Amino acid sequence: MGRQTLLGLATAVLVAFGAAGAAAAGGFIVVQSTTSTQNSGLYDHILPIFRQKTGIEVRVVAVGTGQAIRNAANGDGDVLLVHARPAEEKFVADGHGVRRADLMYNDFVIVGPASDPAGVAGMDDAVAALTRIAAARTPFVSRGDDSGTHQAELRLWKQVGVDVAAVSGSWYRETGSGMGATLNTAAGMDAYAMTDRASWTSFGNRNSHRILVEGDPGLFNQYGIILVNPEKHPNVKAGLGRRFVDWVLSREGQSAIASYRVDGQQLFFPNAGG
Repeated sequence: MGRQTLLGLATAVLVAFGAAGAAAAGGFIVVQSTTSTQNSGLYDHILPIFRQKTGIEVRVVAVGTGQAIRNAANGDGDVLLVHARPAEEKFVADGHGVRRADLMYNDFVIVGPASDPAGVAGMDDAVAALTRIAAARTPFVSRGDDSGTHQAELRLWKQVGVDVAAVSGSWYRETGSGMGATLNTAAGMDAYAMTDRASWTSFGNRNSHRILVEGDPGLFNQYGIILVNPEKHPNVKAGLGRRFVDWVLSREGQSAIASYRVDGQQLFFPNAGG
């Protein structure tokens, strides 16, 4: 093997170890987040971009928003990225978070079988559509897991005037599971369900189900991001967490979010800074 070849190999090894060392030096953070952002594939798209830029690894814990907030309130995470604004604001007011910022949005939709027994297809009024579903007592499957989607759904049922606790187990079914499992149950039961659009777009087991109700301003779905407060939780990696928060709110991070598409459809719309 010639001297030039050996020098080339040595250089390649040094570069490889240097890159690995930079990544290791970057460390990692834990983001408490939702199943919708994880299952949609968004993190698979944006996190490699962030790691390449900073060397920081992001480990995502994907659970319902309510559980993510409880986890973060226990100090089990560095950043919180969820979609239930009242609960997010309370998280900050209680001292668990440093500051909440709008990150991105999409919308919720109501899906159901093509047969549409409640006759809600084409409606753009979610409360009116749920009123018809309740009156017809047609099956409706809820996540029932205190997720952001579940919380938004409960607010709508409250406007309808339905006590879901009283009808649970009859025409109203709760899975206590994530969005994918809930949509699978709805598809198997020919039932209606409410879902974020990103999860629906990424969902494969649709059977005859399709979007029946959409376009209601009340179905707006805002995501927020919060750095967990290091003063309350000293184990929080505030410096690394802040770099991630700043990046996703930056022009580069927002562009990365906007560029993520499934079947040509943009799933999340960045709106940092309003």
